[in-house]
Amino acid sequence: MPLTRMVLSSGRSIDLTELRMSSTYAGVLEGYPSKLFNDRTVRRLRRRAEAAFPSAPVHLLPPTRSYPDSPAGPFGPVEVLPSVTCIGVFDSTVVSPILDPVLHRSTLTVAWFQPTPSPEHADPALHTLPWDTLAGDYAL
Repeated sequence: MPLTRMVLSSGRSIDLTELRMSSTYAGVLEGYPSKLFNDRTVRRLRRRAEAAFPSAPVHLLPPTRSYPDSPAGPFGPVEVLPSVTCIGVFDSTVVSPILDPVLHRSTLTVAWFQPTPSPEHADPALHTLPWDTLAGDYAL
């Protein structure tokens, strides 16, 4: 049973079967978020998704970045990512028309950032995923 079901803008229905959330800046003891730091954080989220789900394709939604009115420090201007990182595993019907839809499904692991841990604040780009291009089919 899925955690939730959503309909993409293409009309395809996808099921969220697993969700991992964590604080974007957990463990940061000193300094401030900058472009350099955030670029590493984004790459690290993608690597975490790939390591956690090695048998599924992974897609990273580019995060929004905000620039508060704070003085620049030694690493440049302050740049802030949304406060929650998410890795979700989604399943749907088969992508390939030659596969038996009874014996096969498709899957995609998606990594994204959102401002709160609430599902209603999920990145709107989730609804525009080009599933048929990104997802991979698998046998049941």
